[in-house]
Amino acid sequence: MQRLVFLLTYPFLWGVSKLPFRLLYLLSDGLFFIIYKVVRYRRKVVKENLELVFPEKSSQERHRIARAFYAHMCDMFLEMIKTMNISEEDLQKHFTFTNLETFRQFEAQDKSTVTFFPHYASWEWTIALDPHIKSKGYGVYQTLNNKYFDRWVRRVRARLGTSLITTNESWKVMGRNNAEGIVATYGMLNDQSPTRKKARYWAPFMGITVPMHVGGETLCKKFDLPALYLKVRKIKRGYYQGTFIVLSAAPKTVPAYEITDAFFRELEIAIREAPEYYFWTHKRWKHRNKAPKGTTSP
Repeated sequence: MQRLVFLLTYPFLWGVSKLPFRLLYLLSDGLFFIIYKVVRYRRKVVKENLELVFPEKSSQERHRIARAFYAHMCDMFLEMIKTMNISEEDLQKHFTFTNLETFRQFEAQDKSTVTFFPHYASWEWTIALDPHIKSKGYGVYQTLNNKYFDRWVRRVRARLGTSLITTNESWKVMGRNNAEGIVATYGMLNDQSPTRKKARYWAPFMGITVPMHVGGETLCKKFDLPALYLKVRKIKRGYYQGTFIVLSAAPKTVPAYEITDAFFRELEIAIREAPEYYFWTHKRWKHRNKAPKGTTSP
């Protein structure tokens, strides 16, 4: 069944990936109407999330944010598919960086790094970094349930030089690279909601106490990998700009969870600047204010 679903879907994906940008975003407008107006995909979740984190805003303001978010989400979905056939030249035009020197200072010291980014603006096109680096690029991701789509995603990312490794593989790969002196760049999404049973650290996010993923910070401390945050701004439709912010240049020297806290501080700044670009369909606050006794919190 998984193979059949993939075979039926693939021609659509290939066709969309070949569209010029003008037609791609015209298609996105139509998709927005279906998702937002007809299907009403997770509109209740989005509404509840926005009410939770922006109680000070009027219902009209939250409605505007929600509508703009859905339009952006449709763009993001089609941009992800476009990656299948986008040229390196086009990708470099659509995703630029303001301060590559901040990143390159660590490469100059032969240091591997971890760059954290959230589900904000564009994380799919962060692979535009690969041509700018000398080190080997890795993206840490969660395996997809459909093995055929999983292979497809790996193949698409590998086109431009980024290798995908699963969260379970990350320890082994980082350990091997560290032992062999291989300088590598690891990209990692860091704002997912962990299961409540596995959460060891709880902290406020947008003013609401929730469990935090700390696996990325643990890896940084284990292998002494400088931690960076990639702040992504949407300049205009289809165009993004990334800025590197150093969370910690020496992770082993900072207190526990300081890197995680710094990441979420930067994310909150981005959300408050332009909330429509955060992924509000995620149930990020589903475990809010339910920290078990004995768990760590600031």
